[in-house]
Amino acid sequence: MRLLFIGALPEPMTGQALAGRVLLEGLPGDIHADVIDLSKRQFRQGFDSFGRTLEVGRILWRVWRRRRHADVIYLTVSESIAGNLKDLVIYLLCTRQLRRMAIHLHGGAGMKRLMASGGPLRRLNATFVSRLGGVIILGPSHAEIYRGVVPEAKLHVVPNFAEDILFTTVERLDTKFRNPAPFRMLFLSNLLPGKGHLELLEAFAGLSPALQSRVELDFAGGFESDAQKDAFLSRIAVFPQIRYHGTVSGAPKVELFANAHLFCLPTYYPYEGQPISILEAYASGCAVVTTDHSGIPDVFADGVNGYQVERQSVSALRAAIERAVADPDALRRMALTNFQTAVTAFRADIYRHAVVRVLRAVAGSGGQR
Repeated sequence: MRLLFIGALPEPMTGQALAGRVLLEGLPGDIHADVIDLSKRQFRQGFDSFGRTLEVGRILWRVWRRRRHADVIYLTVSESIAGNLKDLVIYLLCTRQLRRMAIHLHGGAGMKRLMASGGPLRRLNATFVSRLGGVIILGPSHAEIYRGVVPEAKLHVVPNFAEDILFTTVERLDTKFRNPAPFRMLFLSNLLPGKGHLELLEAFAGLSPALQSRVELDFAGGFESDAQKDAFLSRIAVFPQIRYHGTVSGAPKVELFANAHLFCLPTYYPYEGQPISILEAYASGCAVVTTDHSGIPDVFADGVNGYQVERQSVSALRAAIERAVADPDALRRMALTNFQTAVTAFRADIYRHAVVRVLRAVAGSGGQR
């Protein structure tokens, strides 16, 4: 089967790029992928430079040249206005191949706003998407985005995953929580506006000095700009318990997750989907603090997997940290639940097999009228 893969790949590393890499690395031998990389050099959404406009032009040219040779086309869709315009042009270029195309929505929050707007972009998307062979979403909460546009039979729920190297063991989990001193918290995601890292920093700063002395806080991920990075580093310089590790992968990433007791992602990011980092925290044996945002409720329940906090609430974050430090036994029980859930539901192989099943189904039905 000939697959035309149109999606983001590292670098830079994002959840969408990681998902694309994991899918391509594990494709069965009978699937031959022709890859068109959609990645940008920076994290800003939209066409923010003349160079990016030229890159998009080259992407569209490659799609035009290669579309007819594919048995199935896989496209990861964008949620920004500029990115959606690019996707609409791809749909137009592939008009005759739409029945052989599957799109994958790795976000959710941004597309939900776009499809609920009732404007011309919504109507254009609905026109093309209704003709596709399949639509992949991350969880049931995102089904409403395409309600009335995509038949239920063509809408496929495929949750995200954690890489195999991040999975801990029950023995290591027990050891970590047996004597949680110091108590270690981790924020690992790109540090973009809306991800909640600044609120987490403020919450830590508001802890009592006695509690601060018992807690260590690690940040890892990339920034949108050097100015934002410099400002953040300046703010954390006064706290010896806080460390910034840059963008991490491989063994350093595994170590950060393995040592953490509490993973914190208080996100309200406008393009959030189902954060892979939360599932990575599950696999690593961490309890989680997060928000009721986008697709997170599909994989997170307050009091079961961790503590849910109000979006943009520093006081709620501070209270959650105080609660977590005060009751490590409850935190261990939630971490164990998370690990066991990840083992059964969030393996990379489960993710790959589910996506491949969709692609085979779309390829098989693409010739039918």
